[in-house]
Amino acid sequence: MADLSSIATELLNAYTTRRTLAPLSQTYDGLSLDDAYEIQQIQIRRRLDSGTRVIGFKVGLTSTAMQEQFGVGEPDFGHLLSDMLFAADAAVPTERFLQPRAEPEIALVLSQALKGPDLSVTDVVSATAYALPAIEIIDSRIIDWRIGLHDTIADNASSGGLVLGQTPTSLAGLDLSLIGCVFRRNGRILHTGAGAAVLGSPLHSATWLANTLTRRGVELAAGSIILTGSLTAAVTVAPGDSITAALDHLGSVTAVFG
Repeated sequence: MADLSSIATELLNAYTTRRTLAPLSQTYDGLSLDDAYEIQQIQIRRRLDSGTRVIGFKVGLTSTAMQEQFGVGEPDFGHLLSDMLFAADAAVPTERFLQPRAEPEIALVLSQALKGPDLSVTDVVSATAYALPAIEIIDSRIIDWRIGLHDTIADNASSGGLVLGQTPTSLAGLDLSLIGCVFRRNGRILHTGAGAAVLGSPLHSATWLANTLTRRGVELAAGSIILTGSLTAAVTVAPGDSITAALDHLGSVTAVFG
């Protein structure tokens, strides 16, 4: 049986050693999804012990294409920590990451706690203070992004950091499924997308998260940030890159990599 604590230690050490790991599913026979989430949780507890705090959660595997690739019928989730949040007007230190990529997302910020069971989209809307455009910096501690489902879950759903826009927008009158997105790197359009790419709507993603966390005994606290899932394919980033996500009705956000 795999030593989950040791695997968590290996993943935590990857940022210090600057060495990526072989895919966990190839290294450890019989690793279950519950094992992968426990590996994620062990790392989070250790990072909390070092002084950071949970500021929210991200939802991954929200597109049909990604779910088919991983052979699953639902998304996964990871934690967002205070030391993962970067200001939109400050350079993101690229050296903090191993294999960074960027994704455009719609972030929701809660005004009320969300705890189920059986939460609905209406519950999520009622508990949401506002939406923001966001860029998630995804990263992998698995060599060459050769990840399977167990790898990405254990690796905190491949979450590395986030940059949030600075203009909050109420959900009143907005259909998040129709929000269009133009994603640029260094001024060049690389992808376009829409909110419907995220499980049909980012609200579906947030509802799934709230109900999934409830089943695991976790409450989404007031003030929590929810990254609902990528509107387009991810793009690789390097020092000197400027990444911009422009979203209809929500404005734009730019991450500059130092």
